[in-house]
Amino acid sequence: MVGRERSKRRIWPGTPLADQVSDVADTRAREEQFPMAFSMAGRGASGPQINVTPLIDVLLTLIIMFMLVVSMDPEYGEKAQIPQPNQTETPAVPQPRTVVIEVVWTAKDQPPTVKINQEDVPWTDLESRLTRIYLSRVEKVAFVRGDADVDFQYVADVIDLAHHAGVQRVGLMTQNQTLAGE
Repeated sequence: MVGRERSKRRIWPGTPLADQVSDVADTRAREEQFPMAFSMAGRGASGPQINVTPLIDVLLTLIIMFMLVVSMDPEYGEKAQIPQPNQTETPAVPQPRTVVIEVVWTAKDQPPTVKINQEDVPWTDLESRLTRIYLSRVEKVAFVRGDADVDFQYVADVIDLAHHAGVQRVGLMTQNQTLAGE
C-alpha cells in the first residue's frame, strides 16, 4: 500500500518524501541551484509564448506588396538611335519573302532548266545568284520544286548548290503546292 500511495502522491522538492526518493537529476539541480529546463504539468502558468500567426500574415502581405511594386516598375533599357533611311534615295525593289527554286523538265536526255521565283537562271549562275540573294537575308530558307519527270539527281544538285550559297533550310514542294509569296 505504501508503494501505491507514493505513486499517487506527487513528490515536490522540499517535502519530507522528497528525501526518501532518489532522483539523480533532481538532486543535482537542487545542489547546483539550476532551474529545470522543463515544466511539469499542473505546476502553474507556462512562460510567455510568441504567437507567430500574425507574423506570418504580415510577412505574406509584405511579399505580395513587393511583388506588385516590382511588376509595376517600367522596364528601363538602353535607348538607341536608329539611323533613318535617306528619303531622297529611290527605294530598292523589295525582294519576295519566299524563294522557290524550280527544276523544270525540258526534253529527254537534256538537263532541266532552273527558275528562281519564276525567273530563268542558267545552271552556271545558280550558285552565285543564290549567294547574292541570301547574303542580306536573315531567314535563310529556300523551297525546291521539281517536276515529276526530272531525275532526282538534278534536284539534289540544286539542294547542294543552295547549301553552298548559304541556305540553312531547304523545303521540298510538290508540283501542285504554292506559297503565299509566289
